[in-house]
Amino acid sequence: MISLHRIPNVTFKCRVKTNLKSLSAESWGWKDITTDELFQNKNVLMFSLPGAFTPTCSTKQLPGFEKLYDDFKELGIDEIYCMSINDSFVMNAWAKVHQINKVKMIPDGSGEFTRQMGMLVKKDNLGFGMRSWRYAIMVNNGYIRQIWEESGKEDNCGTDPYEMSNPENILEDLKHEKATSDLTLKGHQ
Repeated sequence: MISLHRIPNVTFKCRVKTNLKSLSAESWGWKDITTDELFQNKNVLMFSLPGAFTPTCSTKQLPGFEKLYDDFKELGIDEIYCMSINDSFVMNAWAKVHQINKVKMIPDGSGEFTRQMGMLVKKDNLGFGMRSWRYAIMVNNGYIRQIWEESGKEDNCGTDPYEMSNPENILEDLKHEKATSDLTLKGHQ
């Protein structure tokens, strides 16, 4: 599905390393990062999921994107972001535990980005409260080009679908898109 909608304008509260040489707690500080900083003048693949440290997110989705990061880069992706309605402390700890070094973690702590994307759902049945539905988007220079949304989006969904937004599926879609585009370009030469 192709879209030309502008990415929501949101500021994320991020905990970032301010002193790279120190391991102390004082070497971290708060930084506001806007969607313009994250998405302007870049091709970005962002995936959003129900929560850090949850089973599918931790064993398949996040490590899958980390593993295939270089394959996505070869297709012209500048950055891959993982977003969840968790605070920056949780997102940073999750990345550390799973040795995530390439995918960048984006904390949507208040759920504002997710709400503006229309992807906010209740997960009270699991004790989570409001969370993100599982999806991924391709963003070019601040505009959404493509969306991979899991089916069955509803509040308190009893299942956790994971098909459309898995990294292997998205990579295959992008490879197919590139091959089709390359063939079209060759036909016009």
